[in-house]
Amino acid sequence: MTDNLSTRIQAILFVSGDEGVTLSAIADALKVKKIEVKNQLHNLKNTITENDMSPVEIIVTGDHYRFITKRQYAEDVERFAQNTVHQPLTRAAIETLAIIAYRQPITRVGIDEIRGVSSQSMIQRLISRQLVREMGRIEAPGRPYLYGVTHYFLDYFGLSDLSELPPIESLALNVELSSEELFKDKQWVIESENNQKINEEDNETTFPFESES
Repeated sequence: MTDNLSTRIQAILFVSGDEGVTLSAIADALKVKKIEVKNQLHNLKNTITENDMSPVEIIVTGDHYRFITKRQYAEDVERFAQNTVHQPLTRAAIETLAIIAYRQPITRVGIDEIRGVSSQSMIQRLISRQLVREMGRIEAPGRPYLYGVTHYFLDYFGLSDLSELPPIESLALNVELSSEELFKDKQWVIESENNQKINEEDNETTFPFESES
């Protein structure tokens, strides 16, 4: 049972991506006591770090646990990330970009609900290609990131601003399969990159681009 709990914890850490996950969130998801999760995370952290066959390790940032690539593989990962910049966008990448462009600011969970699959790795690829950026965080449990497109996105697709995007009805997105809540007006409490809090009553509002110099 202990080994099974360790594996289940790793699954949660994997899907949490760069945002990480708290001890309480893991315990709630797995329906186990926090002390059990804490002990397993401690053992798992040491085991993975000492395992030369594991390319990742667990770090704690604040109260969030997450996977990161070990330092000795940094050059390999950087080289791979640079190579992807010259590759054409895949259909999945364009789909994810379209969702972000039309629904920004939007969380990863919001993107996942529309697409029906996990978008964590795809978002990171789009960030590495400077097409997507983190706009801030929501003041909610886990403080998830909000994503939006960049100035380079506009240049890449030959747009002056987001108002030049084609009507959303012309896109091949399965909007009817997504959660209806995603398309209702919401009041976001956003902590922006300069730590200012912004209240937005409509998630369709177009946010001004910030300087990316």
